[in-house]
Amino acid sequence: MKLQQLTWKGSHRPLARWLASLTVAALMVACGGGGGNASGADGTLRVALTDAPSCGYDHIYVTVEKVRVHQSVNAGDGDAGWSELTLSPARRVDLLSLTNGVLEELGSMPLAAGRYSQVRLVLAENSSNAPLANAAQVTGGGLVDLKTPSAQQSGLKLQANLEVTSGQLADLVLDFDACKSIVKAGNSGQYILKPVVSVVPRLTTALQGYVSTSLAAGSTIISAQQSGEIVRATAPDATGKFSIPYLAPGTYSLVIVSEGRSTAVLTGIPVATVTGITTINGTSTAIAPPTSAMATVSGSVVGSGTTSLPAVNATVRALQVLTGGPTMQLTGQGVDAASASYTLRLPVAAPVKAAYSSSSTALTFVPDTAVAGKYTVEAQSPGLATLAKPADISGGQGVTLNFSY
Repeated sequence: MKLQQLTWKGSHRPLARWLASLTVAALMVACGGGGGNASGADGTLRVALTDAPSCGYDHIYVTVEKVRVHQSVNAGDGDAGWSELTLSPARRVDLLSLTNGVLEELGSMPLAAGRYSQVRLVLAENSSNAPLANAAQVTGGGLVDLKTPSAQQSGLKLQANLEVTSGQLADLVLDFDACKSIVKAGNSGQYILKPVVSVVPRLTTALQGYVSTSLAAGSTIISAQQSGEIVRATAPDATGKFSIPYLAPGTYSLVIVSEGRSTAVLTGIPVATVTGITTINGTSTAIAPPTSAMATVSGSVVGSGTTSLPAVNATVRALQVLTGGPTMQLTGQGVDAASASYTLRLPVAAPVKAAYSSSSTALTFVPDTAVAGKYTVEAQSPGLATLAKPADISGGQGVTLNFSY
């Protein structure tokens, strides 16, 4: 099954849309042709949740009460024919406890075989009894509530096109990327959830290895990438160990980004279902990128003329193209929802690159001095063209890049 990424960027109902996307992802994994099955035989849908590392947050909580599905896209809330999965009590999940392959099983749901066209998801409300049912905690601060929509009673309606197969289990993992999904709203003290969720089958594949424990705790992100896109990411544990599971078969680059360090890139890493886990190194050859000064690329992303661009919908990311390849993404974030601004911190020193080897010898990383401090920053907004500008911080000075649609 091809990996999908579900990115919901609406400014009005971000939390509900993300949670609904989890449901649709779970259902869409059972795919095929044809209509409903008159036999009524059941298939089973099972879904688990995991998380990529977060940037600057200690906790992100979401709470789900109920999932409803119907075969008719036009079915109303009170119509017959709904199937429901009720979580009793409602499930409150700390997304940021789910790194390095840790899973939260959300449950399973039997459904008559057939095609389903509508999904509704009912959320728990932030109430006087549970004011932080859906909340986030910025590092060093307290919990703040995440605003939830007024659609909890009947659930958020979302169209779907899914086929449930008789007697089969649809089994997958949902990967929430909190780094890209939380948007600050100026100095208001509020944070907006603009979720990015990847849907992956629960394969027995993984990349695993070790980085030095000297890397900055809380700011080190290790990602498996293809063609400049992060497929999945994680953070190392206290021993420096990392694991990136549930990767589709293929060849990946491993990109290690850490505050105060050069970027380290390991190329040509194979992943196959036959071998399962690809082990990169052990503790004796833990990867320790050289130190580097950091500089900022900052600016704004705004609309102009007839283009309306709510800042909450815009994102930016920094790319770097190594000599001879590959292209890698270092970091990305949502644009500030109130000020439309962004700030990216990037290494000034040259990235270091090595080729993967299955032998037990230490990896040999070589600096790519030709591209030191040279980046491309992209601005993206749904339905609009991607804008790109070069950023050169090789002199150690920050630069300002403003984007206008």
